[in-house]
This record gives sequence, C-alpha cells and structure tokens, in this order.
Amino acid sequence: MEKKEIIRTFSGTSWEEKASYCRALRVGNQIYVSGTAPIDRSGGVFAPGDAYAQTKYCLSIIQKALQDLGADCSDVVRVRLFVTDISRAQEFIQAHREFFAEHPPTNTMVEVSALVDQAMLVEVEAEAICFSHEAG
Repeated sequence: MEKKEIIRTFSGTSWEEKASYCRALRVGNQIYVSGTAPIDRSGGVFAPGDAYAQTKYCLSIIQKALQDLGADCSDVVRVRLFVTDISRAQEFIQAHREFFAEHPPTNTMVEVSALVDQAMLVEVEAEAICFSHEAG
C-alpha cells in the first residue's frame, strides 16, 4: 500500500505552536482545516463584538490556507461554525454566503457555551476535496 504524503500549512498564530497543530493539511485530494478563530497577527481577538467581521476574518484565514495547499473556497465540501450566540445567526450566515454563494458546501452551525477567549464569537472549521489543483 502506497503511503500518502501529508502537506501542512501554518498561519503563524502563536496558538499553532502552543497547541501543536497546523492550520490545514492535505492528504491526496483531501484538505482538513483546523478550527479557525478570529485571532489577529498580534495574538488578540479581531473585531471584538462583531460577529460578521469575525466570521469573515476566519473565512479569509481559511481561504489563504486552502490556497497554500492548491485549493480555494470552491473546493470546500463542509463547513462547521461554532458560535457563542446563535441569535446572531444572520451575521454569521452573511459572511458565510459571501465566501460560498457560488459553490455552497454542506454547513453546520452550533452554539457553544464558550470559546478560548470570551471576545471570540465564532470558530470555523472546513474540509475540502480538490481534484483540479496541486499543492503549492
């Protein structure tokens, strides 16, 4: 049986090193993106209190990770949003729609009691299957 090569990409947040994980990895044509929180480059929470901006920021980090691995949002087959206030669903949905309207993936939104930082309103996870691109 042939062993598949695993290709990893990192976004550079301190959490990746602290918790020993990568932003995303690709095995063959499958890509798995870690739960992505709205953490900015300085380690702080991006746009505290703004569910739409935080979701869009998370999705932009995911899009960059996908591109690092030779894919894009059109290759995403599953998205999971973990949110701390489901009553704000329309804000999360608006950002999600902007990334995926042309190629809708399966989607789950679940309310959780808390994320790592109380200023975080959302964490997003994604999976992609990529048939037409090579990892870069």
